[in-house]
Amino acid sequence: MNYDDQVSRRLKMGDLRMLLAIAQWGSMSKAAAHLNISQSAISKAITTLEHVLKVQLLDRTPQGVQPTLYGQALLRSGVAVFDDLRQGLKQIEFLNDPTAGELRIGCTEPLVPGVVAVVIDRLARRYPRITFHVTQADFDTLLYRELQGRNVDFIIGRVHGSVAKDDMDVEVLFHDQLFVAAGMNNPLVRRHRLKLADLIDEPWTLPSYDSQIGSLMAEAFRASGLEVPRASVVCFSIQMHNALLATGRYLSMLSGSMLRLSGRRLSIKALPISLPIKPRPVGIITLKNRTISPVAKLFIDCARDVAKPMLQSS
Repeated sequence: MNYDDQVSRRLKMGDLRMLLAIAQWGSMSKAAAHLNISQSAISKAITTLEHVLKVQLLDRTPQGVQPTLYGQALLRSGVAVFDDLRQGLKQIEFLNDPTAGELRIGCTEPLVPGVVAVVIDRLARRYPRITFHVTQADFDTLLYRELQGRNVDFIIGRVHGSVAKDDMDVEVLFHDQLFVAAGMNNPLVRRHRLKLADLIDEPWTLPSYDSQIGSLMAEAFRASGLEVPRASVVCFSIQMHNALLATGRYLSMLSGSMLRLSGRRLSIKALPISLPIKPRPVGIITLKNRTISPVAKLFIDCARDVAKPMLQSS
């Protein structure tokens, strides 16, 4: 019997679950309490596991326990094993009742009031028993913590160059352009001819120019031969920008997809100004070699349908 056969015969799902709990809680006592077992039982299980693998999985320190390099390698596999099992159970649940299920979506804030909300609403009307868990964060957090940690089924958002394509699949849905936006009661929305230069002295609410999206907005001004204006309000919250736009005093730059899909509901409108910057791709990012649940496939198919008009116009 070779090494792989010996390990596979003696390695148990319960052992992996204990190791995951210890890594999560940082101590055997807390992990034991979480799993509702004795600390001696969990300590014995880890000792036996280390003996089977012939490596040390945990470093014991006064501050607690931490996975070694060997432990980290096993943990990565363990996360994948439990995720695949969870996805398999979801498929069984869906096949048994295709009108129910759970979906974990990771998305960036600009996509929340637009594409994501529209797709969820369409699916919820047809499948009212589906539960949607939406995690909103910046792109890199979604990519490296939520998706690789298998905390979300996929990411939908503006695709950046930092995507690690060797272990991820990227499907571009459409290319999203930025537009200058104003509230419906802003006098500027009644003007048919405007230039970006006409708006420099208006009160702006924008993200920091040091951010990725803020630098793109700064590029729009500079490409128009203009100095970057001083924003009256600097923040990253789309809700804050929308609330200020609704007063009729402020201007901002928002994604075309949000304005197209939710502009009327939010009482926000794009001004007739063409910005000299290229639209950026918006897509769905999934892990390669990871089973996609039937509910996730429903969402992705619906997202493609919602994106078709924008794909044709981009």
